[in-house]
Order: sequence, then C-alpha cells, then structure tokens
Amino acid sequence: MDERRPLMELTGATVRFGAETALDDVRFRVFPGEVHSLMGENGAGKSTLIKALTGALHLDSGLIELDGHPVRFGTPADALRAGISTVYQEIDLLPNLTVAENICLGREPRRLGTIHWSAMRERAAEVLSGLGLTIDPASMLGSHSLAVQQLVAIARALSIDVRVLVLDEPTSSLDIDEVAELFRVMRDLKERGVAIVFISHFLDQVYEIADRITVLRGGRLVGEYLPTELLRIDLVEKMLGRSVSDLGTRDRVDAAPEAASALLHAQGVTVAPGIADADVALHEGEVLGFAGLLGSGRTELARAITGADRLDAGIIRISGKSMEPRSPREAIAFGIVYSSENRRTEGIISELSVQDNITLALQAERGVFRRMRDQRRRELAMSWIEALDIRPPDPDRPAGTLSGGNQQKVLLARLLALSPRVLVLDEPTRGIDVGAKVEIQNLVGELADNGLSVVFISAELEEVLRVAGRVAILRGGRVVDTLPSDSLTVESLMALVAQADDADEEGAR
Repeated sequence: MDERRPLMELTGATVRFGAETALDDVRFRVFPGEVHSLMGENGAGKSTLIKALTGALHLDSGLIELDGHPVRFGTPADALRAGISTVYQEIDLLPNLTVAENICLGREPRRLGTIHWSAMRERAAEVLSGLGLTIDPASMLGSHSLAVQQLVAIARALSIDVRVLVLDEPTSSLDIDEVAELFRVMRDLKERGVAIVFISHFLDQVYEIADRITVLRGGRLVGEYLPTELLRIDLVEKMLGRSVSDLGTRDRVDAAPEAASALLHAQGVTVAPGIADADVALHEGEVLGFAGLLGSGRTELARAITGADRLDAGIIRISGKSMEPRSPREAIAFGIVYSSENRRTEGIISELSVQDNITLALQAERGVFRRMRDQRRRELAMSWIEALDIRPPDPDRPAGTLSGGNQQKVLLARLLALSPRVLVLDEPTRGIDVGAKVEIQNLVGELADNGLSVVFISAELEEVLRVAGRVAILRGGRVVDTLPSDSLTVESLMALVAQADDADEEGAR
C-alpha cells in the first residue's frame, strides 16, 4: 500500500446514462511524478472516467480530490485552470488555423487589446522546441500529417502549467522514433513532478513507461497493480475477464503464388509528394500487408489505389482491365473499397444510427431517386450486426456511442454491403482493445478465405505478420520489396522498413 498522498484521487465514482451504469464505484489515483496507465477493453469505462476527472461529465456519486482537497469541475475549462490537461486520441484541433494559433487557442498573448502575433509564435516555438520538434509555428496545421498534428495537440496541452496530464492513445499515429521522443518528454515531465495518466492499447509501451496500472472492466475496478508484479498475459486476462486461450486465433493466410495472375496490379503509381513509381500486385483471396515507417507512403498508396487521391502517373489494372479511379465512387464501381485510418472524419458518422451508417454507402451507390425500403434497410443492418457480432445489437443506437472496436465493425459492414472484390484497410485496429483486435484480424482472414482480396495496413509490424500472407515493404514512397510473411520476423521486418535506400545514402553524400 502506497502511503504517499496522491496528487489526484477519485473515490466511489459512479456515472449513469439512463439505465446504463458506465462507472460503478470506481477508485483511481495518480501520484506526483508517475505515469499511471489506465487499461481496459473498449467500453470498460476508461473514457467515462477521464471525462469525469476533467469536468466533461458530472459524477452521479463519488468524490474528486486534488492535493487532498475536494474539487468539483463544472466544465473542462475549470479542470484546465487547475492544471489538468487532456490530449484525446481523436485530434480536436483546427486544421484551418496555424500551428501557433492551435497551441495558444483561447489563451493568446495580447497587446493593446489585440493578439500579439509575434509573441504567440515565439511561445509556440518554445513549446515545440521542448518537444524536440522543428515545426514552423506559422504553418497551417492541416498541411501536416496526422502524426504531427497529434504532437501539436500534446504541445498545446503542455503550453499551460500542467500538474496532471491525461494522454488518451497519444502514440496511435506515431512511428517508433516519435514514440521514443514522446516518452523522453514524459520522463522529463515526471522529473518535474507532473502526474501523467496514460491510456494505450500497446502493451509494450505500457510496460516501458508506466509506473502503475489500473484495470477497468465493465465500468468496475478490477485492481491497481505495479507492472513488475503483473505478467502481460495476466493483464490481458484481467482486462477481458476470461482466458486468452478462449479468444481463439486464426492461422495466417498462405502467401499467394507469384505465378498466379494478380487481381489488382498497380504499376508506376505516382502521387506527389508521397508516392513515386510504386508497384504492387494483389492476388484473389490474398491478404497483402503494407509495412513501412510513418511517411513511407503506406496510406498514400492505399488512397491512390482506391481513388481517394488522383494519380499523377501510373496505371492500375483489375482483372487485367485498366482503370484510373478519379474518386472513391469510381473505384467502388470496379469493386475496390477503402477504410480510412481516420475513422472520425472519413468513417463513422457519430450522430447517425448504426443502421444508417451500415446502409449509407449502398444507398449512395443506388442514388437519391432509388431509395431503399425501410424494411430492407433494417434487414440488411441486422444481418451485418449479427454476422460481425456488433455490440450492442441495436440498429437504432447512435454509432458514435459504440466502442472503437464496434465502430470499426460498423465501417466494415458498410463496405462489405457493397460486395467488393478488393478491401483496403488502413489501420483497422488502431485504438481498439486486445479482444476486438483478434476479432478483426480473424474476420479479415475469413473474408480472404471466401475469396476477398485485402490490403492490410498497420503500424504494428507483429500484426502485419500475423494477418498477411505477403508483405509489401515501403520506403520513401516506393515498394522496395514484397516478401512472404513466413520468411520474416518482427526484427527482420523492422530492419527492412528502417533501412536507408542506397540511392538516398548516395544523395546524402
């Protein structure tokens, strides 16, 4: 039992939404100068607890103490003034403003009643420098990648006098070097006495950075543990409430024979500035993984294949027939569908029901003058809810209220309802829990077994090797090699994706 006084403590926390209890008598505490990891499946109550701590939700019962004194935050702004800052997984900044404006938004330095622009840029540059980032404060946030935007969100959180920093899946869009840099910053903050609440589904990262772990399940506290006293498999079983062996796994899909004619063949694909002269072949019933560091061109190639971005050069063939999709709609006509890495802005429409989300693309394909009958929409939605085990099985529930894993299943249902031939999945398991990950991975394999061709993109190389039969390795916007996954290990694949091209090295000289 730790006899120190927590910097922040939540006791007896209960939050209800109508008849549903999201938090049930939960205790959570975080000490100065520690990283406390909050773990649990999607729907375990993590987000509700964080919102309660930061004033976004009110407790139905329970007490929040800061430095041993009871506090009540009516709004997130109250929590912010108390030194509690939060960075959520889904970036909530404004892409049409500059980096400096986003970092200082709501607390801009002023002179003579107007914004002191140069002082604001200097302040932003100072915060960015503290993170080891060389981002131009005057640049538009929307011109940067998701990873850089995530780092800017963290910089914004650190631009106040932080006492408690809440990081909700902060590494989901970061590559290995950026994660290492973030962890350096977190350790510096620990030395300054900042308490950090860290939420992540990456177990390796939790065990690398966390000093303490609290596990929630079904809105209840399972326990608080030291990482040195809790094996990883035990942590997973505490999160799931069942043995890992009960999850089941699927054998990896065998690599498609090279001699077989490709269902989809992209040659010389170029889309400035991310892809240059990239070649890739996808066979029928194959899962092809894309592996590469952030900025290697994984997403750019996926978007080019699926019509989300226009080609500057190159040719794409499907079943030997040339195509140049100028939009996702045209790609869908060829049987190619795309699930974006950004579920929030290019995927789920949170306010619409599960049924509306599932039938959205199919109705769009039919057109405004060929409305689907309500009964048919309900039957279609219920068939996919049952087939993909979407929980809760309520077609009228707003999709935004589902867990991340179930939102991903809704997206898959929307795409599969179009009866595609090629399914391109960009980070389909990002930000979802262990159990849901296994479900998605097994589903991908089952789809391939039934003849669907799948491109699977993930920053987790272990996941790519587990799911894919072959792996296309991307560096510098090019596919430098495609290898059978059973010939690779995580270590050898990491060496390949991180290796500098000879041409790049020559250029550097």
